[in-house]
Amino acid sequence: MKLMPMQKQWGTEMSVSNKIDTGNVCKIADSLNLKNDELNEKIVKTLHNDAELIANQVISRGQPKINWDFKLDNILTSRWLGFPIMGVILCLALWLTISGANYPSQVLADVLFWGQDKLSELFTWAHAPEWAHGFFILGVYRCVAWVISVMLPPMAIFFPLFTLLEDFGYLPRVAFNLDNFFRKAGCHGKQALTMCMGFGCNAAGIISCRIIDSPRERLIAVLTNNFVPCNGRFPTLIAMATIFLGGAALSLKSIIASGVVAGIIIIGIITTLLVSYVLSKTMLKGIPSSFSLELPPYRKPLIGQVIIRSIFDRTIFVLGRAIMIAAPAGAIIWILANVSIQEVCVFAHCTEFLDPFARLLGLDGIILMAFILGLPANEIVLPIMIMGYLNTGTMLELNSLQELRSLLVGHGWTWLTALEVMLFSLLHYPCGTTLVTIYKETKSIKWTLVSVLMPLCVACFTCLVINQLITRLGLI
Repeated sequence: MKLMPMQKQWGTEMSVSNKIDTGNVCKIADSLNLKNDELNEKIVKTLHNDAELIANQVISRGQPKINWDFKLDNILTSRWLGFPIMGVILCLALWLTISGANYPSQVLADVLFWGQDKLSELFTWAHAPEWAHGFFILGVYRCVAWVISVMLPPMAIFFPLFTLLEDFGYLPRVAFNLDNFFRKAGCHGKQALTMCMGFGCNAAGIISCRIIDSPRERLIAVLTNNFVPCNGRFPTLIAMATIFLGGAALSLKSIIASGVVAGIIIIGIITTLLVSYVLSKTMLKGIPSSFSLELPPYRKPLIGQVIIRSIFDRTIFVLGRAIMIAAPAGAIIWILANVSIQEVCVFAHCTEFLDPFARLLGLDGIILMAFILGLPANEIVLPIMIMGYLNTGTMLELNSLQELRSLLVGHGWTWLTALEVMLFSLLHYPCGTTLVTIYKETKSIKWTLVSVLMPLCVACFTCLVINQLITRLGLI
């Protein structure tokens, strides 16, 4: 890097050649008694100051107008207001996604399960064997129908909302607000954007990690994106928070439940930062790359283009991968629940085997088995639990949260069980669609396995500590 100072001594102003030789940054920083980050900031600040000085000398302006971009940035990137506003916007987007997806999901489920009834009639008319009807309709088709009806509407809402914020120019402000936290964790400030994308779908969040230039920091973002809950995990989180942690007062139930879910989200963000820090100091050790973010001007989003781009580039792409994984998963679930060994189904044998370990985590064998079989899609974890408790042989949903509460309490659930389920759902390994995406992005079986084992260890350790702590303190 060639430095051509404006003065003989090092000053606040300097000119820098267009190409920066990053290999000499450390040497120059040491000679000037500066940290690498401080030197990078001085270089970037000087570049902008020089550019502004030149622009002021050659550009003539008419009547000065109100700089709305500057005024908005003073609010949206404020030290005191930036984070509360960011939280409100994110909560609003999640609320619109969850609330807005309820009716479309129900309509889509009605249509798809109407199709299931018609296919069942076709199998009956054709005198197909009972096992064929169970395998293809109650296994494969029902699992795919469940994934589509639960997964498609939230994605169709969240991704356009996310893209609208991106086109408006707000997402770079989010990265600006969170950059300091991620930089202290040894990773890239742009990881804040990929983390936010993970709230819609972790697979889409993994794809968005392409915006990070450094391979090391991109890999950290890929491996930790799973720690923010995607829309597939929200139904389980909301159900557990509402029926077990919402409190006795009916009027406050939704408020308390919303606060619990928000707390789970915050735990996920903190875990993302902690695990990123550990990775940056161990397996992926290195110096964080400089991140110079030029905030774009605010602009009116092109709504038509946003909807088309988000639906075709993200929603349909991710949904296609989910269906490819859900179909064989439905077949496996049906086989485990309907094939018996010594008059006991394989599913029951597996849950009995897992039960002792699951009890240490504050769970039970059916819960742990539901998470294992829910690998293809988080949306089917709760239906698998219900199938296991009712021993129906096929996945199903109950008509109300009250029915679900009665079923779970009847099988020994407490508020601690619900809390452990929420934490395990938040922290455990990615879904099958995300794992396929991780492999395609990293081209590495090693890092794909790490993306499974690392969060699984974090989830088990967290649940084990909390269960033992609360049990020994006699709080349950």
